[in-house]
Amino acid sequence: MQPPDTEAIAEQVFGALADPSRRAILAALAARGPATATDLAERLPITRQAIAKHLALLTEAGLVTAEPGERRRVRYRLRSAPMRVAQQFLAALARDWDGPLDALKNHLDRTVGGPADET
Repeated sequence: MQPPDTEAIAEQVFGALADPSRRAILAALAARGPATATDLAERLPITRQAIAKHLALLTEAGLVTAEPGERRRVRYRLRSAPMRVAQQFLAALARDWDGPLDALKNHLDRTVGGPADET
């Protein structure tokens, strides 16, 4: 089995998180646990149809899983693994930038005569 493509997973997560409605859905699931699209529509100012579309995209991104419930109702549960991959991707980017940015700051501090005074 081939390891997952970290960049592709991160791209899907960032795409899913770009929409405020999807972030609200994830926050609601994080706060109150698994829920159906109807449950989420009662809690959020989003129509059930829009929630269903957002849940499909969140499922595709791997951020939620659909679980069969009673009376053919599907409950959605958060999955943290893709979010951890995205966090690792960002941490790697930060590490790549921290060194050069620190070097630039130090260089500017030396050439300009030290950090700017706050006046």
